Amino acid sequence: MMQIWNPWHGCRKYSEGCEHCYMYYLDAQRDRDGSKIYKTKTNFNLPLKKDRQGNYKIQSGTLLHVCMTSDFFLEEADEWREEVWNMIRQRSDVIFWIQTKRAERIAEHLPKDWGDGWENVILCVTTENQKRADERLLILLNIPAKHTAFMCAPILSEIHAEQYLATGQFEKVLADGENYDGTRPCRYEWIKSLHDQCENADVPFDFIGTGNIFIKDGKTYQIPKVYQRVQAQRSGLSYPSRNTDIPMQPKCRFCKRKNSCNGCHWCGKCDLKRIKFRIKGESE
Repeated sequence: MMQIWNPWHGCRKYSEGCEHCYMYYLDAQRDRDGSKIYKTKTNFNLPLKKDRQGNYKIQSGTLLHVCMTSDFFLEEADEWREEVWNMIRQRSDVIFWIQTKRAERIAEHLPKDWGDGWENVILCVTTENQKRADERLLILLNIPAKHTAFMCAPILSEIHAEQYLATGQFEKVLADGENYDGTRPCRYEWIKSLHDQCENADVPFDFIGTGNIFIKDGKTYQIPKVYQRVQAQRSGLSYPSRNTDIPMQPKCRFCKRKNSCNGCHWCGKCDLKRIKFRIKGESE
């Protein structure tokens, strides 16, 4: 089971991969400013919340992705991070996936009793090109940790990580294209290269999304967000290989994102009454 925990929200753009940040885009859809950083009120203590029967709402064994709408090692969050480490310490039965672009801040902002790492924490750095991979992967390799991973997202170039994978310290690699407001392409050969590198090193690789624009064999494919993970899984570029028989569900014929049109902002065709009227007229 996988869930998301955002103890704080908002971020500052940090490197090339941040240019078309999905969080900024989604915030803009709600007339919010993604650069405003704040401690969340409702979910800050999510791992410790209990139901009426006194059971934790986050079940034992859950993989909890932390700060997916921010960065765990963001400077503005320094005053809140110790509280989060305390909650992670208390919930040793939950796996916390901590992802960051700010690799150089990790070592100085680990808890005092970190030692050689905590069994329930996976440290993951995000890289988008070779330059950032060489910077951040080397830093992470020199930080004591029980579990480490890296993610190439949005992938903007071919990335060679053979020397880092050869250390045997990385347990997983992930890759994704640029989505939402992004137009920078993801190329098949970049993903195939990472797949082959991980297979050679026997490190699990998960291709989790094609991005909006996917290029293969000289052909450019524009893929709606709702189909990007499906197409990535069907590509056979994850290692070990997985079942690719994934059904595609019919979506809104305007934006292709939702099961039915609810007047969202995705495609600009948001006159819900007009759409309902048209659909009703066609069915008669």
